[in-house]
Amino acid sequence: MKQKPKLIKKYETLDSQIQETLNLLYPNGFEKHLITFKNHKGEILSALPYEADEYYYMIKMTKAEAFEIAEQEMELPDEEIDEPKRTISLEDLSTEELDAAENELVD
Repeated sequence: MKQKPKLIKKYETLDSQIQETLNLLYPNGFEKHLITFKNHKGEILSALPYEADEYYYMIKMTKAEAFEIAEQEMELPDEEIDEPKRTISLEDLSTEELDAAENELVD
């Protein structure tokens, strides 16, 4: 059986699909799932292990970085993630709707 290549990468450099998968796998954050290991230079690093179809990833991050990533994910409202932005033509709005929109901008 062929062993998968191992990659050490930072979270920010991962493909967005892998980032989304990690966020689904660890909805409460990564910090409790980090491991420590020595790299080829003998430096001790912390990372989140993740096995994909083609590679075995070691996603390099500190506990503080893991916490920060989780906080950023929590800040995104579900509407922004799930629903695309809708464009409305001004011609499609009634006078009342235009007045209401203008009042919202003023407030």
